[in-house]
Amino acid sequence: MKRARSLYLICYDIADPRRLAQVARCLTRAAARVQYSVFVGDFSELELDVLLRELDDIIDAREDDIRAYPLPERGEVAVLGRQIFPEDILLLRNGHNLLRLGPAGHRPRRPSAR
Repeated sequence: MKRARSLYLICYDIADPRRLAQVARCLTRAAARVQYSVFVGDFSELELDVLLRELDDIIDAREDDIRAYPLPERGEVAVLGRQIFPEDILLLRNGHNLLRLGPAGHRPRRPSAR
């Protein structure tokens, strides 16, 4: 039986430059960077738990903050401003474009003006 996997948005605010570099290296091995301190990854419950324990060993809980938010399977994202990756770049994992957070080939919509 295959274990359930979910997409997570992981972001951080780290006070110390040395710990910041360690956290960034750890997340780079496990997830895709979508902004300077924001990553998206596809994890089983066990994989996420292992990653968060590893990050917890790095940070100082009195000064640093790491958050992991579960994402909907077919969520959409509004993309505004300068992007790290060009529009025609896709990073696919299990049919998800991790850079756009929708199904493969999905193009995000801009919020409608009211």
